[in-house]
Amino acid sequence: MDMSAQPDCFHCGLPVPPGARYEVEIDGQAQPMCCPGCQAVASAIISGGMGEFYRYRTGKSVQGRELIPAELDELSLYNRDDLQKSFVQRKAGEQREAALILEGIVCAACVWLNERHVKALPGVLDFTVNYSTHRARVSWDNQRIKLSDILAAINAIGYHAHPFDPGRQEAVYAREKARALRRLAVAGVVMVQVMMLAVALYAGDYDGMDATLRHFLRVVSLLLTLPVMLYAAQPFFVSAWRDLKRRRTGMDVPVSLAIGGAFAASAWSTLTGSGEIYFDSVTMFTFFLLAGRFLEMGARHRAGQAAEELIKLLPVTAARLDDSGEQRVPVADLVPGDRVLVRPGESIAADGRVIEGRSSVDESLLTGESASQQRQPGDLLVGGTVNNESPLVMEIEQVGEATVLSAIVRLLDRAQTEKPAVARLADRVASWFVLALLILATAVAWWWWKHDPQHAFAITLSVLVVTCPCALSLATPAALTAATGALTRLGVLTTRGHALETLARSSHVIFDKTGTLTEGRLRYQRVEVFGDVEPDRCLEIAAALEASSEHPIAAALRAEATCVLRAESLTAIPGCGIEGTVDGQIYRLGIPEFVNDLRLPESNVAGPAQGPTGVVLGNERGLLAQFGFADRIRDQAAEAVAELKQMGVTVELLSGDEATVVRRVAEHLGIEHFQSRCRPEDKLARVQALQAQGAVVAMVGDGVNDAPVLAAAQVSLAMGGGTQLAHASADMVLLSEHLPHLPAAVRTARRTRAVIRQNLTWALVYNITALPLAATGYIAPWMAALGMSASSLVVVVNALRLRR
Repeated sequence: MDMSAQPDCFHCGLPVPPGARYEVEIDGQAQPMCCPGCQAVASAIISGGMGEFYRYRTGKSVQGRELIPAELDELSLYNRDDLQKSFVQRKAGEQREAALILEGIVCAACVWLNERHVKALPGVLDFTVNYSTHRARVSWDNQRIKLSDILAAINAIGYHAHPFDPGRQEAVYAREKARALRRLAVAGVVMVQVMMLAVALYAGDYDGMDATLRHFLRVVSLLLTLPVMLYAAQPFFVSAWRDLKRRRTGMDVPVSLAIGGAFAASAWSTLTGSGEIYFDSVTMFTFFLLAGRFLEMGARHRAGQAAEELIKLLPVTAARLDDSGEQRVPVADLVPGDRVLVRPGESIAADGRVIEGRSSVDESLLTGESASQQRQPGDLLVGGTVNNESPLVMEIEQVGEATVLSAIVRLLDRAQTEKPAVARLADRVASWFVLALLILATAVAWWWWKHDPQHAFAITLSVLVVTCPCALSLATPAALTAATGALTRLGVLTTRGHALETLARSSHVIFDKTGTLTEGRLRYQRVEVFGDVEPDRCLEIAAALEASSEHPIAAALRAEATCVLRAESLTAIPGCGIEGTVDGQIYRLGIPEFVNDLRLPESNVAGPAQGPTGVVLGNERGLLAQFGFADRIRDQAAEAVAELKQMGVTVELLSGDEATVVRRVAEHLGIEHFQSRCRPEDKLARVQALQAQGAVVAMVGDGVNDAPVLAAAQVSLAMGGGTQLAHASADMVLLSEHLPHLPAAVRTARRTRAVIRQNLTWALVYNITALPLAATGYIAPWMAALGMSASSLVVVVNALRLRR
């Protein structure tokens, strides 16, 4: 058989062996493959929705840097369940979520490109990128697409993605900084040399210079500028080419046109011996732009440190106890049920409960609360906190993505990747601004070419450089990232992107009482019986009904009951109480109206002399008992309320408790507007009524019955000790449970709004002022480079003020 007639492998370019029948359908046509390996790789690329890979590649895979089998095998490792347990959160069904690091992000256009590309993959539910930290959060249906396919799709458009790891994140930051410093050093050294030659050439223009010497200096300038073009400025050209391939005009498109055009024109003038040269402007523009991005990168790293600092709280190893004694193991190997010894001064490895020992725990890095918390057997320990005095033995309950610390990091990621309305508007304006800039630069070039061709190129170059919209794109994300990081260190976790913007506009703050203004640790005081049932029996029935409830009243009842009964057919009515069957008898526990509805007309149990209040127990025969509880108002709650009122915020209290208790708390805290006996629908109606009047409502609560109103308020805050449902419904979480942090958050939100407005105003004023000056020839190219870099730096430095 004639070997020359054999086709080449469509994937790698090697000859297809005689008799081989390996084919993959690509773009509707069956393409030959040389072996099962190439067939598998090509099939993975096509099935992963990356068919454009074969249209954009510049060579066969055996010669280029495309996805080869070894790389696909490495990516496929991330599909293993045992590996995913450390960084993937499993949700309903086969839905999964993970945090990724993206390498290669240089501007907002890169974020847009990645988000649009990955969201288009079948099976990807959501994909958001945080420009400040270069971290992404992806949700996908594992039955429709694998994580390796998502990573490969990102690699296919020129970026590199891998699961988030704090150590690897630091390594990425270090590599990014080292590369930026090298490029900056090359541009700086060359700029100094070229500027010296430019001064000599300018002096020669004034005093006269030999033509041979002039040509020599121009050639030397050209040779010196080559390293800047081929190395220092390379990221601009790569990013611009990537944008143009995707039919998008990012910020690096005008930058690359300016640098490339100035160098090409200068090289032509040097070779032909006529015309102006702009090597000094090329090197200066590159240096200033690299310097601005280097400073921006440092600010971005510092602003995004909050999540990394939280992750670093977890230790690398833990002392696991088993039958053979103590064994030091990696934290990743811990599973629920393991017993772990935590010595004084050590960080707690995962979430669990104390089973031996008493000590205090420092939670300040996690919650912002400086006071240590006492822990004893049965108390919860949170991974990342530090044991202070005495050894503790704990039993692990949650590990990996299921821990409180991981949940906090996910919420923080979500807040930083979700874009508020002002950020989305800025991105849209910046995207259209680049296109308008290119059109305007073309018009300026045409006008000057018609009227003064000698200055047309320099003026067009200045227009392209001076109006680069870097500052406009950085204005909002820089401020939001700095503010959320500062609040996280204070113990106020921002979980939604719009939270700060909305909190800054809030006119009303509505508080729940139990667990919010009060500590929520109710203490059982007394029981008053109305029938012939013994007090202890009433207490045991009530504790059985509340066996699985998270409400503070339930915890107080369970702590007091001595004999544990079992309740069945439990039905909870938020804001009213709970119904269940104990020993074949139906009981209700809750507010009097709810419990009385169970009473049969012919019942003959004597009721209380006066109308019952608070929490009562009853059955079909009537009311059986009334329980009394006491709760302590939180320290500095009055201070927090007073600060909010001084800031012009109206404070209200809505509670399901009886009127006398609510009135006492409201008067103690100085709250004029309050309502008692509020069911969830009553709270919701009040919030909606205020919203109908134009109020911007911030709701603060902690319990399950607060979830509907938390979701309905424009911005909501949940107490750190509240239920998971409340956290899921809230836009912010007060981890410290220190109420004065709430007015501090309002102040920070208002400062953030002011900084964003300042940044946007500065970016717009700068461009509006600089553009006509550049178009009329009053700004030289080197001045344009300096102004553009300074504009971006001003925006970032202004945003960093929020970190204080």
